[in-house]
Amino acid sequence: MKRILCFVIICSFISCKEQKKQQRYLPDSNAKINHLTVVMPKKSWSGALGETTRSLLETPYEGLPFDEPQFSLQYMPPIAFTGFARNSRNVLWFVNDSIGGFQLAEDYMAKPQVVARVMGEDDEVQAFYLEENIALFKATLTAAEQKEKIRRIKKSPAKASELRERFQVNLTYPTAYNTVKDTTNFVWIQKDIPKGHMNLIAYTLPVSALQGNVKKRILALRDSIGKVYVPGRLKGSYMITEKAYRPYFYKTQRKGRLTYITKGTWEVANDFMAGPFVNYMIRDTLKNRWMVVEGFSFAPSSSKRDQMFELNAIIDAVEFK
Repeated sequence: MKRILCFVIICSFISCKEQKKQQRYLPDSNAKINHLTVVMPKKSWSGALGETTRSLLETPYEGLPFDEPQFSLQYMPPIAFTGFARNSRNVLWFVNDSIGGFQLAEDYMAKPQVVARVMGEDDEVQAFYLEENIALFKATLTAAEQKEKIRRIKKSPAKASELRERFQVNLTYPTAYNTVKDTTNFVWIQKDIPKGHMNLIAYTLPVSALQGNVKKRILALRDSIGKVYVPGRLKGSYMITEKAYRPYFYKTQRKGRLTYITKGTWEVANDFMAGPFVNYMIRDTLKNRWMVVEGFSFAPSSSKRDQMFELNAIIDAVEFK
């Protein structure tokens, strides 16, 4: 197939006070976090286009001990995509059209909502446009889902002030989390879940702590913190980074602050406990320190994607005072 010039149309519906009267009514969207409605003909879903779509969107969520898909897909034939079905918060919509392309829109049929329309004269062309734009689409979905998660949490947020008082930072998390440890330079917040718990820990390090091989230092530092502050169930046991699992490392900027993000799995030395973690090391230049916030979960018999997504969303929304 001749290479087709790929173009992306980003449609954004931005409201402002002066436009509220002219703004059309949009119903509230609905869907579980990280769920995506895929609209295409049944024959396409059963064929190569459906296989391509699943392979691109059901890639493993990073940092889990066992593979779980990044997004849960719900197939819907075009004839059923009417009325209430169009209120799905995330939609991937394949459309037969002589003009090929990829359109990404916000709040298209409901709010909040992300809708991607993939157009082309046949399945092969549509698959091409999806592959060319999948990174953009997934990044947009992830950002929107994190925003939606925080929006839901803000309906009933915890009013604890330990993090603000200790570190001059704010975290927005649900009232189900309770403080289990609060020391001079370490705060541990925990949420009980069936047969396990979800955890947030926060502490600071001097800027000089992260010298040399950054990846090795990050793991060594979190292991030293675990030994002192995060004990296991048995005497002499404590949390460390699992040696058999290679973590994911990212260097990025968050609101102008250098940030190292590490995703991997933890285990307990001298005990049989393990689970996933996500660690943010954020440089706070004004206070000459690294602000470290980490989330980890322990739930041996349950799916962990949504647990870690919640922890990641909470940490990513941290605010410095």
